Order: sequence, then C-alpha cells, then structure tokens
Amino acid sequence: MIFGIVGICVVLAVLAFLVPRLSRHPERGTQRTLGAGSRVGGKAPGLLGRILSKPFRSSSKAVGRSGSAGRRARGHMPF
Repeated sequence: MIFGIVGICVVLAVLAFLVPRLSRHPERGTQRTLGAGSRVGGKAPGLLGRILSKPFRSSSKAVGRSGSAGRRARGHMPF
C-alpha cells in the first residue's frame, strides 16, 4: 500500500507540473477515495478506530501536498 501511495503522489506531482488545471480532478478523486477509507476505519471503536483511519488521513495529506507542490513548482518556472 505504501508503494501505491508513493506512486500516486509522484504521478500527481508530475501531472500537476505539466497540466496544473487537469491535475485537480484526479487529486480530488484520490482524496475522496482515501477519505472514504478513513471514515470506514474510524467507525471501529475507540483507539482501534484512530489507528485504522490514520494511514488514510496521512495518505490524503500527502496526495494534496504533492499536487500543490507540482503546481507551485510550475508557477516558479521562468517560461
């Protein structure tokens, strides 16, 4: 699962760098999917719910950061 998230982050960063406007839809779709996993994991009782939902929350944050980093890098390009 870790390699999958890393791969998605790399693809989104490259996509955000090359076509910033078209990268938002895949980024939001990925975050929506990870959010659903976080909500399902969070339904477990108590500490177990937090433990099960944390990987999905941190992966969603990573996806958002990689997309925004690609768009930000594109904005810093001289041409």
